[in-house]
Amino acid sequence: MLREITIGQYYPGSSILHRLDPRVKLMGTLVFIICLFAFGSAASYVVAAAALFCTIALSRVPPSYLLRGLRMILVLMIVTALFNLFLTPGDPVVTIWKLQITSQGIVMAVHMVFRLSFLVIGSSIMTLTTTPNQLTDGLEKGLGWMRRLHVPVHEIAMMMSIALRFIPILTDEANRIMSAQEARGADFHSGGLIRRAKALIPLLVPLFVSAFRRANDLAQAMESRAYHGGEGRTKMKPLIYQKRDYISYGIIAAFALAMFLAWRFGPKVL
Repeated sequence: MLREITIGQYYPGSSILHRLDPRVKLMGTLVFIICLFAFGSAASYVVAAAALFCTIALSRVPPSYLLRGLRMILVLMIVTALFNLFLTPGDPVVTIWKLQITSQGIVMAVHMVFRLSFLVIGSSIMTLTTTPNQLTDGLEKGLGWMRRLHVPVHEIAMMMSIALRFIPILTDEANRIMSAQEARGADFHSGGLIRRAKALIPLLVPLFVSAFRRANDLAQAMESRAYHGGEGRTKMKPLIYQKRDYISYGIIAAFALAMFLAWRFGPKVL
């Protein structure tokens, strides 16, 4: 079950998306997320779906591998949709006891399902085609101007890189703990949602202990190597824009414009 998490994992490859500058991929993901929440309409979602389809094809990552990650947020999507269905005021369509489903709630629920699905797939493409080290370099280089405002850019980038690197490690650790407990008679798959959630409680304690132990080992390893931040550090492979990166920035700008035009002039179905 936990092996279905795709965010934070790297899929080795030599596609054009793998070879792009990480700053381009970070900017593209940021623009994609902003456009998803700023321009919500049926036409703009078609544009976003087409952009995702082309990006997946260019990344050469198996689509089944990407769609697998949606299962992990299925509960979140259902809960979000239910909250929007029953708690959005508007014109009642169906009344269930004291709860009402409104037409505006249905529209909001559909919006959130599309946004969450596209958000997870888009973020997964970035992490699947970019190593944690590349993400760190891209964040540090792209946000370098914030050093003038005394923002610890290097430390922030390092923390995000370590967090992404720990996702697959902790996932594997959780799978090992689950396998060991299932061999001793634990049951994580039968029963209703509440029962399965309670069955996961014995899994959380050893997982947290393992996470803290790994964090402590990492801190000691960094201290023993005299790590003192990014001041004065140099890069073995400095980031340099190539022609394909400038072309990608143009494509990102064209995508943002297409999303705006689809939202502004497209049919208002949603």
